[in-house]
Amino acid sequence: QVQLVESGGGLVQPGGSLRLSCAAHRFTLDYYFIGWFRQAPGTEREGVSCISSSDGSTYYADSVKGRFTISIDNAKNTVFLQMNSLKPEDTGVYYCAVVEPVPGTVIDGLDDAEYDFWGQGTQVTVSS
Repeated sequence: QVQLVESGGGLVQPGGSLRLSCAAHRFTLDYYFIGWFRQAPGTEREGVSCISSSDGSTYYADSVKGRFTISIDNAKNTVFLQMNSLKPEDTGVYYCAVVEPVPGTVIDGLDDAEYDFWGQGTQVTVSS
């Protein structure tokens, strides 16, 4: 069974950094889109960033551009989200998800409806 395991969340002060990991188990990330999403209490889940394992193309929500960096380590079958200059509004549960795009189709990598498999999430709290 496909499994995604997030880690790296925690409590950090504003301006600090965290690196989240999303490890894939029982399948490889080749040819997948991998996305990071977050959800704060009382809000809808929003797309943060995504990466194509096929060509390495990346996408970011405007709210995190210049502060977050997504990357993939194919040898470790893991996707990372480096989060710098964190703000209180970055607080939430962060989830990773994957989808295997149908060849020839275009997907919106920041739309959670596109994704098939999800991890359990990791809590990020930015507070002084």
